Amino acid sequence: SDAICNFVICNDSSLRSQPIIFNPDFFVEKLRHEKPEVFMELVVSNITRLIDLPGAELAQLMGEEDPKLPGANSTASGFFRSLMSLKRKEKGVVFGSPLTEEGIAQVSQLIEYLHKNLRAEGLFRVPGNSIRQQILKDALNSGTDIDLDSGEFHSNDVATLLKMFLGELPEPLLTHKHFHAHLKIADLTLFDEKGNKTSTPDKERQIEALQLLFLILPAPNRSLLKLLLDLLYQTAKKQDKNKMSAHNLALMFAPHILWPRNVTANDLQENITKLNNGVTFMIKHSQKLFKAPAYIRECARLHYLGSRAHTSKDDLDLLTSPGSKELQPLKSQKRSRLDTCHQEETQQRTEEALKELFRHVHNMPDSAKKKKLIRQFNKHPTALTPGSDVPTSPAPRRTRSRSFSGLIKRKVLGTPVILERKSRDATPEPERVSKENVHLLQKCGSPAHMSQVKLKSLEGRKEESCRRLRGHLLSKDSSSL
Repeated sequence: SDAICNFVICNDSSLRSQPIIFNPDFFVEKLRHEKPEVFMELVVSNITRLIDLPGAELAQLMGEEDPKLPGANSTASGFFRSLMSLKRKEKGVVFGSPLTEEGIAQVSQLIEYLHKNLRAEGLFRVPGNSIRQQILKDALNSGTDIDLDSGEFHSNDVATLLKMFLGELPEPLLTHKHFHAHLKIADLTLFDEKGNKTSTPDKERQIEALQLLFLILPAPNRSLLKLLLDLLYQTAKKQDKNKMSAHNLALMFAPHILWPRNVTANDLQENITKLNNGVTFMIKHSQKLFKAPAYIRECARLHYLGSRAHTSKDDLDLLTSPGSKELQPLKSQKRSRLDTCHQEETQQRTEEALKELFRHVHNMPDSAKKKKLIRQFNKHPTALTPGSDVPTSPAPRRTRSRSFSGLIKRKVLGTPVILERKSRDATPEPERVSKENVHLLQKCGSPAHMSQVKLKSLEGRKEESCRRLRGHLLSKDSSSL
């Protein structure tokens, strides 16, 4: 916390206007690059908390086994599979090759161009000109610079070429390892009051599961997926112009994003609706899916700044339970330390600014404006002019603990007031009260009257005992005589 208080002041005026970039997933990315095994264990443990993955599917997700995909053992539609694999044999630098940062840099030109031309009707559905597409494809493969804004290419040419690039990747953008996990995410639904599943999708858990799943994608796949989903999200927002809703876009891109390679629609006929709806959901919620969940951020932060080992969301819930309230004073101390440090830094900057302003006013040529500014400085003597001290905060006022009327009563009346209060609070002992006193007590319920009645009964008892003693003594004297 002490290190956070150190501020770096940039003196370069050209850089002061630049925005400050704050990455809330900094420790998440740091953990991913420096300790990938710890990162994988942390994320996968939370994925299995949300979706039920059997042993084989979990091993496929972690890369311990080769993924078993639908239609892999089937002999049907073999001609179509072999035809699709032949198309991918012609590998170039970008098209048909495994995804690399270089390939993403080339394809990002297409995405940037399409962002400027989202109003074209039937975008991604209407095919472009095949000759122009081949020219553009060769240019991208060779790495030459392309001027897409020259008017040589149409937006439909670029959109079709983007789909072609995704279709020629060796595996879908979401990878074969994640295929079964995405089918399970589509089945996440809400529960009713009795704990039974309903048909209503549980959107919050689906978003959380996708956030976790995207965290363990290969870095190039994750980068391109973010660019692509953002493009499709912006396209769907302009569906009144281009007639392409999120569902229509999902039908165009699900085979390239999620479908396993070398499979046909017949192989996926049971799951085709799930896959299409899954891509539709990704497009609609794309602005939330590339942020790490809050508990993953906290685990990664604690891994580097705290003494605790990485924990899951359930463990973090335990940390916020009532048993961990002793940690709250420490947090409040750190917070107050940061606040005071920030206030001191702000005060110091204010002092320097006021001093600089005062010097500037004194260096101004004589004029009515200068006199007016000096008068304003003189009106505020607490302003920090050169050589003046920092104004000290006034001493805290003493709060009056007791009322003034109570003080007068104690001075004038003294102890009788206290005795009167004690007599008011006193209650008679029930076993020593006679029937007559009880009767009187019922008539007069005040404590003062009760004490008077008790005193009268005691005086009566004393008089009676004295009479008895006198009579006893007189009888003894008479007998002795």
